[in-house]
Amino acid sequence: MGLLRVMMMAPKVYLLALLAFGVAVLFIENQIQKLEESRAKLERTIARHELAQVEQRHSESLGRESSSTAERDDSVIIYNRVPKTGSTSFTNIAYDLCPKNNFHVLHINTSKNNPVMSIQDQMRFVRNVTSWKEMKPGFYHGHVAYLDFSKYGVKGKPLYINVVRDPIERLVSYYYFLRFGDDYRPGLRRRKQGDKKTFDECVASGGSDCAPEKLWLQIPFFCGHHSECWNAGSRWALDQAKLNLVNEYLIVGVTEELEDFIMILEATLPRFFKGATELYKTGKRSHLRKTTEKKAPAKETITKLQQSNIWKMENEFYEFALEQFQFVRAHAVREKDGELYVLAQSFFYEKIYPKVN
Repeated sequence: MGLLRVMMMAPKVYLLALLAFGVAVLFIENQIQKLEESRAKLERTIARHELAQVEQRHSESLGRESSSTAERDDSVIIYNRVPKTGSTSFTNIAYDLCPKNNFHVLHINTSKNNPVMSIQDQMRFVRNVTSWKEMKPGFYHGHVAYLDFSKYGVKGKPLYINVVRDPIERLVSYYYFLRFGDDYRPGLRRRKQGDKKTFDECVASGGSDCAPEKLWLQIPFFCGHHSECWNAGSRWALDQAKLNLVNEYLIVGVTEELEDFIMILEATLPRFFKGATELYKTGKRSHLRKTTEKKAPAKETITKLQQSNIWKMENEFYEFALEQFQFVRAHAVREKDGELYVLAQSFFYEKIYPKVN
């Protein structure tokens, strides 16, 4: 009888022992995980301490230099702005910020607003930008096609930025701008002033100011100074514009999301754009330039323009730029309670050798 009771209790004892063993394993694994987390935190702390010591030594070495040979900020930004993409609103923010953030703003004014420079002017411009030390750090802006500085035998390249807009919306805005101007300089007589024909009427009658060829602008601005860039409908020009956007531009925003573009610029280049987001939200110049008498085009007008190959290419480029910008934004900001905020630094340095004494 006693033996039977022992045999019946054996499975219970086994289960209890197994349960106790499982609890012990979980406890040990938990302790190991805590130790690993503590080790990782310790490594990060040591790395930050070592980095701080390296930075301190660097600062001390700079401090020993005389003020006349202090470190010079040679940063140059070129904003080769596309007409009617919100560029005036953005550049006015740069003008407001330059005294506070201590940089220079220069407008590139070309004859007859020609975006293509002669070869001799290209060389002059490149040399000016790279060697004009008194104007560094500098923010250059103007309606000029992209220029590849690496072709001209100079050291250093500027940072390019830009903004693009839905191609039909951009053309409609430009069409009415030539006729009625804007609220920036309302008294200025425009080239087509007096022409009361609407954009819809222009498209319906086959007018030259609203022809599909007039859509061909954002692609050549990004493509550059090659002759093929200005051949409306060129697939090569479209491909080159895409390559330049990805490889040569720090960031390209879109007019429809200009505030996000400014926020990312401020986070990326605070030397120039510290305070830009707040200024855009609250400043008087945030929506400074608005085209007067602009009428939205009819669906029939839009459909007719969308049938052209030129629109298809310009729209493909715009969609490409928009996708790239949204990719950059997704990795730079987060939304919380309906507000966007910039992500903090997510990398650090460790295992720095040789060790600091």
